[in-house]
Amino acid sequence: MALPIIVGAAAGTAAGTAAIAAYLNAKFHILHDLRNPRAGLAPSKEIVDYLTGRVMAKRVLLFHVLEDHALHHRPDHPFLIFEGQTWTYRQFYDCIIQVANWLMKDMGVDSGEMVAIDGGNSPEYYMLWFALDAIGAKISFLNWNLTGAGLVHCVKLCESRFVIADTDVRNNLEPCREELEGLSIQIQYYSPSFFASLTDTTPIPPARYEDITIDSVRSLLYTSGTTGLPKGVIFTTGRELVTGYSSAKYLQLTPNDRMYTCMPLYHGAAHGLCTSPCIHAGATIVLGRRFSHKTFWPEVARSRATIIQYVGELCRYLLNGPANEHERSHCVQMAWGNGMRPDVWEPFRERFRIPVINELYAATDGLGATFNKNYGPFTANCIGLRGLIWHWRYGNEEVRVKMDVDTEDIVRDGDGFAIRCGVDEPGQVLHRLDPKLLDSVPGYYKNEKATLDRRIADVFEKGDLWFKSGDMHRVDADGRVFFADRLGDTFRWKSENVSTNEVADALGRFPQIAEPNVYGVLVPGYDGRAGAASIVLADGVTLETFDTKALARYVRDVLPGYAVPLFLRVTPALEYTGTLKMQKGRLKREGVDLEKVGNGDVFFWLPPGSDRYVPYERKDWEALKNRSVRLT
Repeated sequence: MALPIIVGAAAGTAAGTAAIAAYLNAKFHILHDLRNPRAGLAPSKEIVDYLTGRVMAKRVLLFHVLEDHALHHRPDHPFLIFEGQTWTYRQFYDCIIQVANWLMKDMGVDSGEMVAIDGGNSPEYYMLWFALDAIGAKISFLNWNLTGAGLVHCVKLCESRFVIADTDVRNNLEPCREELEGLSIQIQYYSPSFFASLTDTTPIPPARYEDITIDSVRSLLYTSGTTGLPKGVIFTTGRELVTGYSSAKYLQLTPNDRMYTCMPLYHGAAHGLCTSPCIHAGATIVLGRRFSHKTFWPEVARSRATIIQYVGELCRYLLNGPANEHERSHCVQMAWGNGMRPDVWEPFRERFRIPVINELYAATDGLGATFNKNYGPFTANCIGLRGLIWHWRYGNEEVRVKMDVDTEDIVRDGDGFAIRCGVDEPGQVLHRLDPKLLDSVPGYYKNEKATLDRRIADVFEKGDLWFKSGDMHRVDADGRVFFADRLGDTFRWKSENVSTNEVADALGRFPQIAEPNVYGVLVPGYDGRAGAASIVLADGVTLETFDTKALARYVRDVLPGYAVPLFLRVTPALEYTGTLKMQKGRLKREGVDLEKVGNGDVFFWLPPGSDRYVPYERKDWEALKNRSVRLT
């Protein structure tokens, strides 16, 4: 009888050990830290070895990774699916070579020169992108929404001789033709029929790319320009390779995966988080022309996509949209992206039956990243995890510091050094810089001042150097990282810092509000900014049925008094950038002075002592200005 007792005891010990291990892993995020040890900081040995191999083989272009699949690894495997048509790696490669020969022989594009491209999502955009890469040219990815001064600025900045553009953006380019041609810049349009007419498949001479190093500038991606003219963010050869390689490894992509994106290809999300990792893994890209409620789920379902990419408010759009017959009959196992709102997170997962929400935090012009492969409620709503091992190894490389949100300066102690944030305390994220490795730090093309403005010295000791993220995060006692706000969006009211994200999350949960955009407004005679929100009413809700009493009661229940929005601006639709980032600049400028507002939006406010939001009129603005009414 001894054997069963021993076996039983051993089994019990094993079960107990497993339970303890599971508890420790959950509490300290051990597996997460081991799988994501650097989270975007210094490159790992694996990445260094990968880059070294590419350099030794003189195959450092993303085009070369695609070429390896097309000629050797999986020529007959699907590379791209677009509006029902499929190209294999080899078929698409042949198209790229034909476009490359046109660029070299007819357009006269030189190796090393910068070429601006402009156009919506299409196979032809990809052909142009990789053809330019293949012949050693640099690429300036223009935002296809731009026109006028913004467009001309970006083309001038990159010093391109050409703007090669899809005919679908002709209306944006033609008003700028005279100014561009005056700068000796040639506009050349392309179309599916034109690229299909190209037939030259002469191999590309290796001399076109032999001199390109991992430190060479390969492309420019532009900031959104919400606070001024767009800035060109430099992507080096090495950065492009590392982004794709490391993302493919993190996602554990295989050739069997199909990733759907309808994000614009000029932007870092579709560029570095879908296109490049799919190519590294030999996976399939499913490309949507643009985001649409009508086409999203049908394209996802019919293509048998296993991953969908999201950004910004796309998930809220889908959640607020009408039911679609394909929204649950799909093969999607993961939603991958950034900007999933907390009030959308679990409802999105439940409605569309997507097991994994893989949220990340990163920026085209930023340094460092956080990742959260989320399966359930414990890590829902956070952008990453920082466990015991991570804090031990990298806790002095990435820090959060207290900020004065009015001046946007770092708060300093009596010795002039920054103050680290405590548990659950929001602060700006800083990343330590190695002065010997500054060439690898993201910078802005031909804008040294903006590049240097992202760096700050003497933070914790004389001579140290750090990179400013411009974003506020907080980390709770369980190591969960939450996005608090972007500097410039957080505002101060009643001597308290108000997070626009926190208020927007609360408003987004009120059933009569479909979309909120929260910001602070200046009111004469008051320090700081009063809370305001531009809102879109939910389907079926009218101004007459909008329950402003219930809303006032709700926000007072769920928000601290200083964070309760005092002004509401009801609008038919919010303004977004091409990558679904909310526009706040005009709303802040117009504020609640109705003389400055001319688009028909309807305003409400919460006067002192009122139990509901009531219509806001010009007489109320006058009362605020002459101080006959005081905000509380």
